[in-house]
Amino acid sequence: MILPPFMNTPFTALKNFLPTTKEELRLRGLDRPDIILVSGDTYIDSPFIGVSVIGRWLEASGFSVAIIAQPAIDSDIDIARLGEPKLFWGVTAGSLDSMVANYTALQKRRKSDDLTPGGMNTLRPDRATLVYSNLIKRYFKKSVPIVLGGVEASLRRISHYDYWSDQLKRSLLLDAKADALIYGMGERAVLQVAHNLKSKQQHPFQEVKGLCYLGSAEEAQAKEYLQLPSHQEVLKDKLLMKKMFETFYKNQDPLNAKGLYQLYEGRALIHNSPAAPLSPQELDHLYELPYTRELHPYYAKKGSVVANETIKFSITSHRGCYGECNYCAIAIHQGRHIISRSPQSIVREGKLLSERSDFKGYLLDVGGPTANMYGFDCKKKQKSGSCQERRCLYPKVCSELPINHAPYLNLLRSLAALPKVKKVFVASGIRIDLIASDLQLGQQFLRGLIKDHVSGQIKIAPEHIAPATLKAMGRDELGLGAEAFLKLKEEFSAINKEFKKKQFLTYYFIVCHPGESEKELHALQEFFKKHLHALPEQIQIFTPTPMTYSTLFYYTELDSNAHPLSVSKSLKEKRRRKELLSF
Repeated sequence: MILPPFMNTPFTALKNFLPTTKEELRLRGLDRPDIILVSGDTYIDSPFIGVSVIGRWLEASGFSVAIIAQPAIDSDIDIARLGEPKLFWGVTAGSLDSMVANYTALQKRRKSDDLTPGGMNTLRPDRATLVYSNLIKRYFKKSVPIVLGGVEASLRRISHYDYWSDQLKRSLLLDAKADALIYGMGERAVLQVAHNLKSKQQHPFQEVKGLCYLGSAEEAQAKEYLQLPSHQEVLKDKLLMKKMFETFYKNQDPLNAKGLYQLYEGRALIHNSPAAPLSPQELDHLYELPYTRELHPYYAKKGSVVANETIKFSITSHRGCYGECNYCAIAIHQGRHIISRSPQSIVREGKLLSERSDFKGYLLDVGGPTANMYGFDCKKKQKSGSCQERRCLYPKVCSELPINHAPYLNLLRSLAALPKVKKVFVASGIRIDLIASDLQLGQQFLRGLIKDHVSGQIKIAPEHIAPATLKAMGRDELGLGAEAFLKLKEEFSAINKEFKKKQFLTYYFIVCHPGESEKELHALQEFFKKHLHALPEQIQIFTPTPMTYSTLFYYTELDSNAHPLSVSKSLKEKRRRKELLSF
């Protein structure tokens, strides 16, 4: 048999990856895999790549899994190269919504893609989840079920505003004509689906938590699910859209959420309640599966992948975020519960990384959505679920939250003590308000961070300084506004001087967020001139992404109390505002 060039890689190396070609299946004694995962990202076998995590999770549970990454969409050369799976197709746009990956806030096509070999943005189609699902149906007309997942599907699972078409879109499940949609962190749901299909259950999706499927209103009513305003209703009435989103948002905690349903011209999108998050022990197991942390040889022939330079030597410490910034979808997708890995598991991973031949002594990041949330969460929330009418950090840090930086400090020290580790860096986001609220260890954490865990600069994201805009962002104007920011800047300079270090703060701000009128814009401009004496590292134009409160504000031009809100929608105006702050 003449092997393709990449197959000259020794089988002992190839078998460490999930298969992606027919030849690899044969080398494993397989004709067809149980499951084929199709992704808009290239295949890096890494715990930072969602399709790899799901693939490894299913493999560890006894299922055979193959991956097709970034398939050509104009032929069957890629999508049909493995044949049809035995149980189901899993389809994801990748680590990002494909429209966010492909376009800037000014709706210009991005030239580069850090998750594509060679770095050119040429292989991820717009609305990738829909395109891949249709591609499968084109070449496998009576196929096994298609199950959608990943960020794009998760955040487009009910009626949602789409910035790029400036329209309300219906659930992606209907447009993709798929059989089911898994939302959130999908390990539990996808494994149950796999078992249900393997055992040939008559209704494999109906009782799976963390999953949406199409059924009837009578079925949803029998389950006592809450009815959302229909898609046709929200198309006509922005107040009903607001009501729909608020009901949806309040029912996303696995401990207290109710199931939902929404009508689409007689069909019911049935939204089962969220799946329980993995336990710390399960999270340890998931992240200690045998990832190679390398680009699969089949895709490596097309060029290197920028993202892998960072993620190869980074470690995920926890999942979830209770920050709930209005412009961020992490709370909806990953959840508001902090699930932390054990320090023993993380140190084992650090040791494994340090023993790689290409390790240069530096762990580039240890964190999660917010690094200094590791190791603590509200006990009341863990028992009863997230509060319906209040947030953990807004408008101020809740007194029930037992803020304690000790677990994270100890974790960083343990990793730094590994024999081959020179430095452990923190590149994930840091919440200033958590540091300020930790009266026992906040300052110690800040000093330790600056002294030992900064790679030349700390990136902080005040996002804005005007109270009205910060309020619309769901950021604590007392803890994250101008006063707190300037205090941190002063402390950073003093600690650097004490340790004789030349390190820098870089600043990230959002412009054109709902709630920013000319008054707030000029306040931000004056703040830059008076206090920064330099331009921020990045001024980012707000991008309305699906299923966030900020996007709801942008679409309806109403705040949480249904009061009119200043919103910049003209691309020309957005460009002007950014230029005003940038020059």
